[in-house]
Amino acid sequence: MNLADGMAEALAYIEAHLDGELSISEAAARAYLSEFYFQRIFGALCGMTVGEYIRGRRLTLAARELAASDARVIDVALKYGWSSPDSFARAFARFHGVSPSAAKAGAALRSLAPLKIKLTLEGGNMTDYRIVHKEAFSLVGTGRRFSAETSYAEIPKFWDEFLASPEKPVHGMFGVCLDTGINESGMFDYLIADIYEPWRDVPAGCSVQSFAAGDWAVFPCTLETLQDTNTRMWSEWLPSARDYRLRDGFDLECYLPGGRVELWLPVEKA
Repeated sequence: MNLADGMAEALAYIEAHLDGELSISEAAARAYLSEFYFQRIFGALCGMTVGEYIRGRRLTLAARELAASDARVIDVALKYGWSSPDSFARAFARFHGVSPSAAKAGAALRSLAPLKIKLTLEGGNMTDYRIVHKEAFSLVGTGRRFSAETSYAEIPKFWDEFLASPEKPVHGMFGVCLDTGINESGMFDYLIADIYEPWRDVPAGCSVQSFAAGDWAVFPCTLETLQDTNTRMWSEWLPSARDYRLRDGFDLECYLPGGRVELWLPVEKA
């Protein structure tokens, strides 16, 4: 199954379970991906996080039900995954701009249509990359845990804090995204790291992460084009990479002199 078909299966599963028990790890399994990679690929392909999409679709269906029936707000809230009418009302107001009771009175509402994954040939964008085999290596760094929903805003703040600190435990040659292995959380660990030299002491507050020998797809970019290259890596290169598939649960940013950056994605022959 290719990536487009797998993501379509995941979306079909989500749509069928909006009014009941819904597992993001099960959606990821339908796409033959780990939850870590599923979250990252979903964001690149769909322009929103998995959590944002699920909330938007549930609030869309909830509003339609309130507007078209005499269902009680509390019953609709519970049906679509909210534990209390207060938390449902806050989420409803953020999304629709009106209260649930206003929806029952005929207020204008927003609607998020179901996503459909369709990969087409558009634009002819060129993505430079090379496949490199690397021997096993280890990195040492200082880390923090982030949510997939807020990481694009929060990780740059983490870097700002690091760069502003007068005493740095590492130089910051790498940025490392690591799967936490905690299902359903949407969380991952991010390390600011250097190559680990085993004859040196591990700095206080740092940890060591080891990587097995294997192939990596390497994408050159700059600090200015990093986020755009990252998005194209997930949304354009990976879906078209018929000869390779993802391995393990991590990806790296390698910071080089002169503002040059490389994105490293672990792959193996399909």
